Amino acid sequence: MRISYTEENYLKAIYQHATNSNKTVPTNAIAEALSTSPAAVTDMVQKLHEKGLVVYQKYQGVSIAEAGRAHALQVLRKHLLWEVFLVDKLKFGWEEVHEIAEQLEHIQSPLLIQRLDDFLGNPTYSPHGKPIPDAQGKHAHKVRVALTNVETGSSGIFIAVKEGTSQFLQYLSKRGIYLGAKISVIEKIPFDQSMEISVDHLPKVNISQKVSDNILITP
Repeated sequence: MRISYTEENYLKAIYQHATNSNKTVPTNAIAEALSTSPAAVTDMVQKLHEKGLVVYQKYQGVSIAEAGRAHALQVLRKHLLWEVFLVDKLKFGWEEVHEIAEQLEHIQSPLLIQRLDDFLGNPTYSPHGKPIPDAQGKHAHKVRVALTNVETGSSGIFIAVKEGTSQFLQYLSKRGIYLGAKISVIEKIPFDQSMEISVDHLPKVNISQKVSDNILITP
C-alpha cells in the first residue's frame, strides 16, 4: 500500500495524540497539531479510514488501527534515528534537529534506516529522551515523572522533555539544564508554583511551573 508524505504525517500525529491521551482523538486536535483546517482533517481521516489505517466515526473523532499504528511507529523510528545522527555525528544542537528530521523521516528505504540504526549503535533514546521504536515497533520504557510532581528534597535524572520546541530547548541550554543532569528540588514556591532547583549540585536555579511541567525525570 502506497502512503503519501501527508498521510504519514497524519498517522504520526494521530498515534502521538492517542498515546498521550489514550483516547479517541478529536479532529480539532489533529488540525491544531498539523496547522490545517478541521475540514481538511475530516477529508484525510476518511481516506485513511477507507485504507484501514484509522477508525473514524463522524462527531466522535478518530483512533488509529493496528496497520496505521505500525506505519506510524516506523515513521517515528526514522525521525528519531535521524535526530540522533544529526546531533551525534553532524554536531547539530538538540534544538535544531526536529524540522530537519521531519523531512528525512519520509525516506522510503528500510535498508538505509536499518544501516543507519546499526551505524549509530542501535540507540534506544533520541537526543530529547524519547524512546526509539525498533524495526518491530517495540521500544524501551523508563519510569518518568514530571519535575512538577517531585517533592521538595527529592532528586532525579533528567531523561526527557515533554514538549521539545526549539525555544524551550534553547532556554534549557542557557540555564545549564541538559539530558543526564541530576536535578534536585530545593524549594517549591506556593505563590506561582515555580521552584528552586539545583542542577548537578551547582547553585540553585528558579524555573516556572511551565518549565517544570515539561521536564521529565527518573527518580
